[in-house]
Formats: sequence, structure tokens, C-alpha cells
Amino acid sequence: MADDYLVRIGKLIRDARQHRGWTQAQLAEALGTSQSAVNRIERGNQNISLEMIARIGEALESEIVSLGYAGPMHLRVVGGRRLSGAIDVKTSKNACVALLCASLLNKGRTVLRRVARIEEVYRLLEVLNSIGVRTRWINDGVDLEIVPPAELDMAAIDADAAVRTRSIIMFFGPLLHRMDRFKLPYAGGCDLGTRTIEPHMIALRRFGLDITATEGQYHALVDRTARPDRPIVLTERGDTVTENALLAAARYDGVTVIRNASSNYMVQDLCFFLEALGVNVEGIGTTTLTVHGVPQIDVDVDYSPSEDPVEAMSLLAAAVVTESELTVRRVPIEFLEIELAVLEEMGLDHDRTPEYFADNGRTRLVDLTVRPSKLEAPIDKIHPMPFPGLNIDNVPFFAAIAAVAQGKTLIHDWVYDNRAIYLTDLNRLGGRLQLLDPHRVLVEGPTRWRAAEMMCPPALRPAVVVLLAMMAADGTSVLRNVYVINRGYEDLAERLNSIGAQIEIFRDI
Repeated sequence: MADDYLVRIGKLIRDARQHRGWTQAQLAEALGTSQSAVNRIERGNQNISLEMIARIGEALESEIVSLGYAGPMHLRVVGGRRLSGAIDVKTSKNACVALLCASLLNKGRTVLRRVARIEEVYRLLEVLNSIGVRTRWINDGVDLEIVPPAELDMAAIDADAAVRTRSIIMFFGPLLHRMDRFKLPYAGGCDLGTRTIEPHMIALRRFGLDITATEGQYHALVDRTARPDRPIVLTERGDTVTENALLAAARYDGVTVIRNASSNYMVQDLCFFLEALGVNVEGIGTTTLTVHGVPQIDVDVDYSPSEDPVEAMSLLAAAVVTESELTVRRVPIEFLEIELAVLEEMGLDHDRTPEYFADNGRTRLVDLTVRPSKLEAPIDKIHPMPFPGLNIDNVPFFAAIAAVAQGKTLIHDWVYDNRAIYLTDLNRLGGRLQLLDPHRVLVEGPTRWRAAEMMCPPALRPAVVVLLAMMAADGTSVLRNVYVINRGYEDLAERLNSIGAQIEIFRDI
């Protein structure tokens, strides 16, 4: 029992430290102790006095004991409120995690601007730190500095952090250039059914990577004689599959052609970053990428990932579902044009500013203003397609939007095994959603939302959809255990409150 409390206190301290934007070394300096001692405390491997807890709380400006952070985070939502004003879109979650993995290609110093402060990023930072990569938040915790060691210590990898993120599979591409053999824990992430990594393996075998999976680990062996001397045809036009192939090609001494590649937003951001590293990538934005690899990369690079189109869609959906007038700024319009075309056909009243460039100098942005609209169900079904089609991660938001439209909307989420099932959680809030099979749901609107208390779905986008419906429902709702939302959104509750929502964060004491 004592050990369990030490682990819970350790996690509490780690969360408070990360919220402050400090490294373990910075906390150790403030306490007058060693980084290894802080590491033991955060892992629950060291007895800790109340005096030390109080000192840590003072250093981190967090009343650790009285706030009771040991339990999961919940949200209490007072709904029926209109949103107003303007809100900026944060940088892309999926781009940021890809760039963290890509930093392993570089022997020099990498600085990423305005990195998303989310749980998915924190888990990857824990993995990187555990294998010897030095990271620190700079410029008041806005930007992230990454400095790799001469040699990575894969034996010390933080397996607990690794299994909580599917992004760990994007270590394969960079690591195959750094060592002949290594192990990685199984990939985790959202519960979206069976998700094979075989498409990744088909692409990476061409670079000599052979994987066997036993006892919760991937065992990797690299054949240095292998050469991708003909185009690599991806068997799945997936985002992370394409990114893994790009990461492997970046340090391959030659030219790699990747066909059936994803041209989605995070892939484009990765390509722009690789160019900053000195890797020439032809065909960005198309399904055929030609990569001129650089065997050694040792540069100091400064890069700004672009804004997140899925977060932009989340904020637009929040305005639609709560019948609000809201301006969403810094929207990456190239990756929302299909969604907006569908919404226009449904009757959405909105306008947009002229386009301008993101900080990366490449991605096109606009500011969008959405007004209360009388929506009609679309004639055609809502279904995802690879870019430039409707984004896979934006499909769930159409469940909430369709629920406030007049008529019946068929949503076909063919990509994931379980996600459509989670959308039926909206029925607890007054929705009328009929599950036709594990991939198809029929939504009937308009909906008179009602408050409810429920557990958060274990998948990121459906979880946010439930939160948006709670914001529209008169009365007080409770959404329990929202870790999955924190995986993909930075300070979402606080930011929604800034535009008129009333959401309280609380924990069980």
C-alpha cells in the first residue's frame, strides 16, 4: 500500500513539474538535491517526507498535498452557454510528435517552436530523456530544445511511457541508422481496435530492418547491406507509415522514392523539417515523394510546426453545436477545405479572411468566423478519405454537428474498428444515434441535449465530441477521467472557458 502511494505521489510531482515547464534537473537544483533523486521520487522509488513534499510544492507553485492530484482528472461542465470572441489554433499534435521522433536523426541541437504541451508530447519526452536525450523548455516554456547524446542508451528506455503512446513506432526510422540492433516496447495510444504495424514493416524492410515481436517488445535487427534500389510502394496510405519511411530515407545514402505516400498536414510538416536538416524532399503535398538522403546530419536547426487542423475542426464544431458566433484564428485552410465544403452544403454561415502563411513559411492559414446556422443533414454520407479528402480525425466531429442538423446523416468511419461505437455515447446526452455496424452510425437531428455524468470514451476525438455536447446541454454534466483528451489538447478546458464555456477541472481526493 505504501509503495502504491509513493507511485501516486511521484506521478503527481511529475505532472506538476511538467506543467511548470521544468526538467528534472531544474527541480533538483531548486531543491538542492540531485536529478537522480528527483527521478527516483517521480518513479515512486524513494521514501519522501511531508516536509519534502511541501518544499516541492512550493518550488513548483503547486499545493500538491491539499489539491489531491493523485486521482484522475475530471471535468464538470455547466452547459447551455454561448461562446463568443476569438481563439487561436494551437500547433499540430501529430506534427509535434513526428518532429520529436525526427530529432533523433540530428546530432546537433533542435529547437521546436510553440510545441503542444500535451500528454502525448510528455510521454515521448520521457522516453527520449530515458535514453539519454536532453530536453528542456525554453522561452518561458513555449519552445522546446532537444540535444541528443553521442550514444543512445536503449537499455534504459522508459517502457511505461512508451506503451502509452503509439508514436513510439516512429522511432524505427531514425534508430535503424544509429544501431544494428535495438528493442522497443509495443505501441499503445487510443483504443481504436486492432492496428497492425505491418505496413510500417513492409516499408522499413527495404532499408534492412527486420522485426520480431515477443514478450511485449519489438526486437529490431538491421542488415546494412540492404538498399531500397526501387520505389517503395506503401501498402497503406497512412500518415505514420509515410513518416516512418521518410525518417528512414532521410539518412539513407542515396535517393528513395516513396509511392502511395500520405500528403496530410503532419507529413508535410515533417518534410519541411527534413529540408531544414538539409534533406531534399521532392513532391511535398503529393502521393510520390523523392528523398535525397544525407548519411550524417549534424546541424543546429530551429523550426516552427504549423497549426493543427483537427483542433481547428474541434473549435468550429464547438461553435456549431453551441449555436455560437466565434472566430477561430490561424486555421490551416488547406487541410479543412473539404470539411468546410460539406458544412456549407449543410447550411453553415461563415466567412474567412484572406490567406496568410504560418510561421513555417509554407502552410496557408485563415481566420474563420462561424455564426449560428440552421443546418440540414447532408445528402451524401460522411466518410473519411486520404488527404485531400475529409480528414479521418475530423469524422467524429460530424456526429455532433449532424446531431444539431435537421434530418438523418450516415457516418461511415471505415478506418478504425471501434471509433464509431464510441460516438453512440452521445445518446447518454440526448442524441439519437443508431449503430448500424462497428463502422457506421446513423445520426438523427435536431437534438435536445441533456446533461449527464459519464466516463470519457477511450479514444481522443470521440471524447472531445462528448465534451462539446455537454457544453450544449442545459444543466451540469460530468466527464470522468479525461486523460485521453489531455493526450491531444493543451489546456482545452481553460481555453474554452476563455470564450464563454464554464468547465471546472477537478480530481477525486
